[in-house]
Amino acid sequence: MNMRCLLVVMSMIASGVCGSVFAAVAKPVIVPAPQKMKVNDGSFSVKAKEIDLSLYAFEKDTSLPKEGYALSVTAKGISVRSADEAGRFYAEQTLRQLASEKGGTLTFPCVEITDSPSFVWRGALLDEGRHFFGKETVKNMIDLMAYHKLNVLHWHLTEDQGWRIDIPGMPELVKYGSWRKESPKHGSKLQSFGNFRYKSELNGQKYGPFYYTEAELREVVAYAASKHIRVVPEVDIPGHMRSAIAAYPNLTCFPENIKERSAHSDWGISTDVLCIGNDETVVFLEKVFDFICDVYPSEVNHIGVDECPRINWEKCPKCRARMEKEGFTKAGQLQGWITRKMAAHLAKRGRRIMGWDEILADDAPKSAIGQSWRTQKGNGAGTTLVGGAEAARLGYDMVMNPHTETYYDYRQGLEDDPFQYPGGNIPLSRAYAFDPCAGVVPEARKHVLGSQAQMWSEYIWNEYDLAWKMWPRACAMSEVLWTGSEKKDFADFLVRMEKHRRRLIKMGVNCAPLR
Repeated sequence: MNMRCLLVVMSMIASGVCGSVFAAVAKPVIVPAPQKMKVNDGSFSVKAKEIDLSLYAFEKDTSLPKEGYALSVTAKGISVRSADEAGRFYAEQTLRQLASEKGGTLTFPCVEITDSPSFVWRGALLDEGRHFFGKETVKNMIDLMAYHKLNVLHWHLTEDQGWRIDIPGMPELVKYGSWRKESPKHGSKLQSFGNFRYKSELNGQKYGPFYYTEAELREVVAYAASKHIRVVPEVDIPGHMRSAIAAYPNLTCFPENIKERSAHSDWGISTDVLCIGNDETVVFLEKVFDFICDVYPSEVNHIGVDECPRINWEKCPKCRARMEKEGFTKAGQLQGWITRKMAAHLAKRGRRIMGWDEILADDAPKSAIGQSWRTQKGNGAGTTLVGGAEAARLGYDMVMNPHTETYYDYRQGLEDDPFQYPGGNIPLSRAYAFDPCAGVVPEARKHVLGSQAQMWSEYIWNEYDLAWKMWPRACAMSEVLWTGSEKKDFADFLVRMEKHRRRLIKMGVNCAPLR
C-alpha cells in the first residue's frame, strides 16, 4: 500500500466510514453496565424469537460470586457460567439486551463478560396505600425491575389513606379501610398548617374499595420469585394506621373521635394512631403479622415505625398506664416498646424487622434493618434522627434511601413535564451520582446492604404516571447498585441511555426524556 492509500484508509478509520475490517467494534448497550466486558469482532445468530435455555450452554461454577455470571458469545455459540440460578437469570437479562431480532433470527455480538452486583439490596418501593395500581401494573413493574437486575420489591400496602390486604377472619379491614370518601383533587397541593393539620382541595369522589385478596398476593409473590425478586411487605405501625382504625376504632386512643368508618381522605399524617396502652392492639398486630408471614416468604418484614404523632398517647389513660407500668417518662418511649414487641413476635417466625430511620432512635434490636430517609433532624412528629452512616457504624444493617437522592416522586428537572410532583428535584444526573456508602467509614460499609427507588404515590395517579417518574431514573439506580460507584461513568451512561430509552419505549414503557 503506497503512502497516499495509507493516508486515505487512516482518514476513513478516523471518520468512522471505513469497512468492517478497520472499523472499531461497536460497544453493546447494557444497563446496568457489567463489571468487565470485552467486545470482539463477529457475531452469533440463531433462529429464535426470545431467549430460552436452549440458546446457550450452561455450567455451574461455584467460584463465581452470588448473583454473578460469566457470559461468552463467540461465532460458534453462547456459554454461561454462574454459581446460582439468580446469576444464570441475570446472564439471560444481559443476553436480552445484547440481542437484535430480525425475521425470527436473534443476533448477538461476540463478547466476554464477567459480572456481579456491588450491593445485595437493589430495590424499588411501590406505595399502593395512596393510589392502588393493581396486580398487572405490579407485574409489569417486576418485569422491568428484573430486566435491570433489581431484586427487591418493597410493597407498601397500608396507609392512613388505604388498607390493601384482605386478611381472612378480619373482613372489617377491607370493608372499612380499603376505600375513602374522596381524594385530593388532581393538581391540588397539600398545605401544612402545623401541628399535623393538612388540607388539600378534595374532589368529592369516592375512591375504592381497592385491595388484594390472599390469592392475588400469593400470585404476585410467586411471580416476583420467578424473576428472582424478593417481595418485602410493609405494614406501617403504629402511625399511618387510620385505615385500620376505621375498621377497628377500639384500637385507637379515643374511639369517639372516629366519626367516619373509612380511610383518611386527604394526604398528610393522621393523628389517630394505634393505642399502645391497649392490649387488643398487640393481639391485632400479631394476627396481621402472622398472616404476612404465611403469605410472604421474605425473611424481612417492614413495620414502618415512621412519622407517628404522639399527641394522643400523651393524653390517653391507657397509654399513661402503660408508661407507668414500664417506667417510661416520655410518651415517645411507647413506640420503642411496640417495636420491640413486634420484633420479638416476628423473631419466633424466623423474621427480621425493618423500619425507617425512626426505628433506630428507640433501642431497636441489632437484628433490625434500618432504612435511612431523612437528611435533617426531626420530621414534625417529634422524633430524632439517627443518620444512616452512624447507624452502620453502630452495627445496624442499613438500606440507604435519602429522600434528596432516591424519592423518584420528586421532580426530575424536565422542562416539558405534564405530570404533578410534590416538590424536590432529582434530575437523572443526581440520581446517578448517588452513593449508598457516602459518609460511611470503611469498616462499617459491610452493613450497607444497598438502596432502592421510592415511588410514593400521593401524586402518582396511574401506571403511565408511575412509569414516567420511575424510568429512566431507576436505570440510574440499577447502575448505582449493580455496577457500583468506582466503575460508574455518567457520560457513558447517557450515551447508552439514548439507545436504551428507545428500547424501553418499544417495550411499551412511558419512559421520560433524559434531560
